[in-house]
Amino acid sequence: MKNPDVVVIGGGPAGSTVSTLIAQKGYKVRLFEREHFPRFHIGESLIPETYWVLERLGMLEKMKKSHFVHKHSVQFVNSAGKTSAPFYFWDNKPHECSQTWQVVRSEFDLMMLNNAREHGVDAQEGVRVREVLFDGDKAYGVKIQLEDGTLEEVHAQVVIDASGQSNLLANKLGLRTWDPVLNKGAIWTYWKGAYRDEGKNAGATMVLQTGNKKGWFWYIPLHDDRISVGVVGPFDYLFKGRESHEQTYEEEVEACPGVKERLANATRDTGYFATKDYSYRCKQAAGNGWVLVGDAFGFLDPLYSSGVLLALKSGQLAADAVVEGLQKGDVSEAQLGSWGPDFNKGVDRMRRLVCEYYEGFSFGQFIKTYPHLRNTMTDLLIGDLFTERVDEVWEPMETLYPEGKVPPAPWFSVNPELDPEMKANELMLPAGYKP
Repeated sequence: MKNPDVVVIGGGPAGSTVSTLIAQKGYKVRLFEREHFPRFHIGESLIPETYWVLERLGMLEKMKKSHFVHKHSVQFVNSAGKTSAPFYFWDNKPHECSQTWQVVRSEFDLMMLNNAREHGVDAQEGVRVREVLFDGDKAYGVKIQLEDGTLEEVHAQVVIDASGQSNLLANKLGLRTWDPVLNKGAIWTYWKGAYRDEGKNAGATMVLQTGNKKGWFWYIPLHDDRISVGVVGPFDYLFKGRESHEQTYEEEVEACPGVKERLANATRDTGYFATKDYSYRCKQAAGNGWVLVGDAFGFLDPLYSSGVLLALKSGQLAADAVVEGLQKGDVSEAQLGSWGPDFNKGVDRMRRLVCEYYEGFSFGQFIKTYPHLRNTMTDLLIGDLFTERVDEVWEPMETLYPEGKVPPAPWFSVNPELDPEMKANELMLPAGYKP
C-alpha cells in the first residue's frame, strides 16, 4: 500500500479513531507515528460520552476486559475541604455508558492503535512526517522520514493531521489561536498509597479547589495503586516567581486541605511534569485535501476531563466527512470541514462551563436553587455537548451571578485574530452567531 486513500499523521486517540473508522468502510489508510508505543501521555480520565465512539471502534469489549479503574462519578471539593455529593452518571442515564474508566494512557493509546491495525490500518511507528505536500492550496500527501534516515513521499487523496500539540499543519498554515481567557498551566506527578474511596466511589474523579481559590487539583485513581494528582492555575501564578515546579506543587498541596489530607500517607512515585499555555483552537477544521483532528485542532482545558472525548469525537466526525467525500469524489474544504460548526458548538458549551468554574461557579448552589436542572448539568459533565437541549442551564446560571457580573465572553468576540465573517467551518461558534 504505497499510496493509500488517506494518510493520518499521529497515532494517539484522535488518529487511531479517524483511521479505524475510515478503514472500516474499505478505504486504504496509512498512519505514521513518530514515537514507539507504549509512550507516556497525560489525560487519564474518560467521561461517559466516549462510550459511543468506543462502540463504533469495536473497543468496548477490550475496555471491559482491561484492568482500568471503573469510574462512576465526579466530585467537587471547595477551598475549605468540603466535598460535594457525587454526581453519579447512572442516576442521570441508567445505561452501561454511565460507567467509564480511568486509563493509563500509555496502555490505552496502544490498545487503540492496535485496534486500528486489526481493522486494516497500516500503522507504522518510528516514522516522522517531515511535511505535508501541497499542490497550490490542496494537500496531496506527505514526506516521511524512516528511522534509518530515508526520505519518502506518500501520496493520498486526504491528509489528516492528528499530530497532537505538535500542530504540524496548523504551524505551517498559521492556524492556531490561543485562548485569551483560559491562560492556564499545570504541574502534576503520581503517588502511591494515597487515599482512595471505597466501593462505587473508588474510581471517582475529584476536582479540588486550591486554598486561595486561584486554581484547582485533579485527583484521578489509577490501577496499580497509583493516583494522578495535578494542580492547574493561571500561567503567571504557577510559573513565575518560584524556584521550581517541585516548590510550586508542594506549596499548593500544603495550602489545599482536601489534597493534603488525601496525600498524608502517600509516596510520590515519579518526578514532576508541567505544561503551559495549552488552551487553543485552530481557525478552521479542514482545507482542500486536509483535516485537523484532536489536539492538532485544539485543546480546551483539563477541567471536566474532556480531552479524550473531544479527540474521539473529532476523529469520528472527521472520518464520516472524509468517507462521504471519498464516496462522492469531493475532498474540498467545504466537504472535509462540514463537521466543524457542530463540533465547535459542543466545544464552546464545555468552554463556557470551564470559564464559569474559574469565575466562581458553585455546583452545589446551582443544584440547590434549580434541582430540576441537576440531570442537565450532569449531561454536560458526562460530555453530552452536541445537543441544544443542554443550553437550558445558562440563563438560570446567570441569575446566580453577583451584581455586575456578565457571562464569559464567547471565543471569537474576545480574540482579535478571529474574523466574524469566516466561512462556516472556520467559526469558533455556530454559523450565524453575532457577537
